[in-house]
Amino acid sequence: MGTSGQCAELVLPLADPRASLGVVGGKGASLARLVGAGLPVPDGFHVTTAAYDAFVAEADLQPAIMAALEQLTPDHPATLEAASGTIREAFARAPMPGLVAGAVARAYGSLPGEAPPVAVRSSATAEDLPEASFAGQQDTYLNVRGAAEVLDAVKRCWASLWTARAIGYRVRQGIAPDAVSIAVVVQVLVPAEAAGILFTANPISGRRDEAMVSAAWGLGEAIVGGLVTPDTLVIDKGSGAIRDQQVADKQVMTVRTESGTEERPVPEALRQAPVLDGAHAAELVALGARIEALYGAPMDIEWALANGAIAILQARPITALREPAVPPAVEWKLPRPKGQYIRGSVVDLLPHPVSPLFATFAIPAISRVGVKEVLKPLTRSDPVLPDDYITTINAYAYMSAGYTAREVWWVVTRMVVSMPRLLRECIPLWRDVIRPAYVATAARWQDCQVEALSVGELWAAIRELNDAAMLHMAALLVATTGASAGAEGLFTRVYEKLVRRDGDPAATTFLMGYDSTPILAEKSLYDLAKASRDDPDLVGFLLTSSIERVVEALRSGSTTVAGWPAFSERFRAHQKAYGHVIYDLDYARPLPLDDPSPELETVRMYLRGEGANPHERQATAAEKRERATTAILARVRGLRRWAFQKTLRMGQSMAQVRENALSDIGLGYPALRRLLLELGERFARAGSIAQGDDIMWLEVDEVQAAVEALEAGTPPESQMAPVAQRKATHEAMKGVVPPPMLPPRKKYMGIDMTHFTPAAEDSHGADRLKGIGASGGVVTAPAQVLHGPEDFDRMQPGAVLVAATTTPAWTPLFAMASAVVTDIGGPLSHGSIVAREYGIPAVLGTGVATRRIRSGQTVTVDGDAGVVILLGGA
Repeated sequence: MGTSGQCAELVLPLADPRASLGVVGGKGASLARLVGAGLPVPDGFHVTTAAYDAFVAEADLQPAIMAALEQLTPDHPATLEAASGTIREAFARAPMPGLVAGAVARAYGSLPGEAPPVAVRSSATAEDLPEASFAGQQDTYLNVRGAAEVLDAVKRCWASLWTARAIGYRVRQGIAPDAVSIAVVVQVLVPAEAAGILFTANPISGRRDEAMVSAAWGLGEAIVGGLVTPDTLVIDKGSGAIRDQQVADKQVMTVRTESGTEERPVPEALRQAPVLDGAHAAELVALGARIEALYGAPMDIEWALANGAIAILQARPITALREPAVPPAVEWKLPRPKGQYIRGSVVDLLPHPVSPLFATFAIPAISRVGVKEVLKPLTRSDPVLPDDYITTINAYAYMSAGYTAREVWWVVTRMVVSMPRLLRECIPLWRDVIRPAYVATAARWQDCQVEALSVGELWAAIRELNDAAMLHMAALLVATTGASAGAEGLFTRVYEKLVRRDGDPAATTFLMGYDSTPILAEKSLYDLAKASRDDPDLVGFLLTSSIERVVEALRSGSTTVAGWPAFSERFRAHQKAYGHVIYDLDYARPLPLDDPSPELETVRMYLRGEGANPHERQATAAEKRERATTAILARVRGLRRWAFQKTLRMGQSMAQVRENALSDIGLGYPALRRLLLELGERFARAGSIAQGDDIMWLEVDEVQAAVEALEAGTPPESQMAPVAQRKATHEAMKGVVPPPMLPPRKKYMGIDMTHFTPAAEDSHGADRLKGIGASGGVVTAPAQVLHGPEDFDRMQPGAVLVAATTTPAWTPLFAMASAVVTDIGGPLSHGSIVAREYGIPAVLGTGVATRRIRSGQTVTVDGDAGVVILLGGA
């Protein structure tokens, strides 16, 4: 098929060398490249951007387009729809220019067959690009027959450049309305028996040696439109062998009709039959390898299968492929051959592999300037404790529970005999000495002009803040964590043994209903949502805009919504008060201050009417507590009354202190991260690392060496290769289940360790996970697996929250959750305390929940038995 003369620039053959991005759009340019490489692409032609421009010019549509867009208010979706409607009506009324209509009709007539069915697809000039993927923004029409219908479909494709969705997308991307044009691709329709998508790298694991295929019956629109759950195959790219195949129950398929396409039920015999056999899967992956080599990048490819032959319909680069995983280390070598290491206590705050800088800089400081400095004044001696009190093994944090004879001797002769003083003075030492010093150090560096500091001054400030933060962390280990565990345990024992009768509430009822920093933060967001409800424009902007758009408005103020300044001022006040509350003890991970998206999602949750009112919930818990306390005091006398009151006061005060103290961990993190990122930028400018935040992937000795080099006026050694390798290893280690205890044992020094460590990987059944029952009750509901704050927007009301662990910054999600399940944690972890506040079941310390449970899968959480039962669905 070919064209000539004046029409050549209006219509081009599919493989024409002039088929560039500006002439035929992103989709068209990609297809031209595929055809030129000899790949099996259906025959067809391009209707170029020159044809669109001629149509707009001859009908004088540009003034109407600009006039409609002038009325646009991006924050108000209704104005997007109004502008789109005006423009598309103008397009519908305008006639097709004769030259264009003739060129398209002749090109269509040259296709094989009489009135062949074709696919007519939009191809915008800013489409299928890695930096701005416009996929799905414009229209596609399938099974179009006859020249008149093709011309009509072409005009509708042109008009789809101005859908409300496409206009809004370009506004958010900052693309001017006169900076885009649109072409159209017309291709012979493949009478597909099956179709799907091929990823030439595994998008789940990032592995480049694997391909992933989605396959369903009929045309591919059912998959693209999300109407059907397709079969999923993972295929070895080298051999073409299928490594994993999940055959779905495929209920719907898209098929051709006389006048277009429609969705029909899949025949019963095909619903659970595999779509692809091994031979076709291998052939498809081989074609994918050729396309990947052509583009020099992993690709996302649409394909169809008809009469035993595979056709390639479209190919674009994968824009968000994770770093490839590398084979993880499997040998759990002990730092001390005779040591004992457990995943407990402070490790609850380090569920993921730890960054190299935190592992080599912060963790040693917990022992070096932390635990020993806290215990020294309390025991009136120089502590003799392991230097690896907290350490990392294969990047996972562990606590040392193995002591030498000398260390045991010090514990017995110094620490144990000082226990009365410890109980009296540890809280005052933290509250009156260590915490104020930490706050003062953080404040001193928070507002400093980091750009004015030399490299040496930056590093000195970082060391000072790191030591203050880890001393504070160590004080919490000694003062609040241990004391709260002892106080709650003592009260529970006294209550259960001396006071409780049948029908009395659980011991935890007496410790609930108090204000704490996480609860106050949740109330702050709830109150912000409540104050916004009376402003319809503000509510509309918050609920209809993408979260990225809301964040951008927060940072730049770029919105015309009248109530926005007051909202943003109040939200910033919230962040100033609570933005330091950590998601993870590792300060390489962002804070709420760094990314306000999760907090804004919480505000949107409350605006939608989801979640519980935290004021009412707390008042109810406080009322239950007071009522239960009054009832017990009216009944007991003498020694039992004294013991109940004494231990209750201890338990209640420590419950409040513990949650507030955990929330204080990050008080210095904003300043510390700011200083570290500035130093990282200096390293990046000197060529040592690629970007500022790569400093978190350096070890402390490497940072020290780079600082010394820069101070001496010499370039630091490049660390780009080690950083890349560490990132890949870190990603791979996320898929490893760290043993709860090394070496493995159920008892240590006569103590049952299953109450203090996560469950071992081999302790679970096929459909049952064992853990620690931390909050009573039984719930059956769909699960939602969240790996971090980046997933908070996926939480659904009534879902079971499944996470590696939870920290105070996770508290607002409990308002939506029906139950909580975690990999690590125990009866005194943050998750258990907050779950009891919310009255929802919690099973913690399963070890493998985030790996064994799938989002959408129905599970039963039994907080009384400490069991999670895995049911069906996904």
